[in-house]
Amino acid sequence: MLKISNTVVLADWEIEMTAIRAQGAGGQNVNKTSSAIHLRFDINRSTLPSVYKEKLLALSDSRISSDGVIIIKAQTYRTQEQNRQDALDRLVELIKKAMVVQKKRRPTKPTKASQKRRLEGKKKRSTTKSLRGKVI
Repeated sequence: MLKISNTVVLADWEIEMTAIRAQGAGGQNVNKTSSAIHLRFDINRSTLPSVYKEKLLALSDSRISSDGVIIIKAQTYRTQEQNRQDALDRLVELIKKAMVVQKKRRPTKPTKASQKRRLEGKKKRSTTKSLRGKVI
C-alpha cells in the first residue's frame, strides 16, 4: 500500500516494478547485479479518483507516455531496495505535484509615479543625445 494523502491510497497491484541493470560506470558490480528499478503505473487502470486521473493526464511531463502510463527509472543508489524506495517516492511526488492548484495571476498596472519617472528618464536621455549632435 502506497499512501498519497489521507484519503488516497494505491494498492500494490497497481504499481509494476521490475529490476534492471543500471547504466553507466560502476565497475564489475554494475555488470552482475540488477540494482536499477523500472516502475510502471497505468493511470487509466488505477483506483485513483477521477480528479487525480484528469490532472495527471493533463500534465505535460516526459515521464507520462501518450497512452497514460507513468514510467520512472530509478538507478541513483547501489542497492535495489533504495532504488525501489526512490522510485515510489518520485511517483508520490509526481501525483502530489499534479494536484497543486496554481494561483490565478491578476494583471497589475504600473503606478502613476513609476510612469512619471520612466518618462522623465526618457526626456533626460533624449536631451543628452540631442546635445551630442553637430553644432551649427
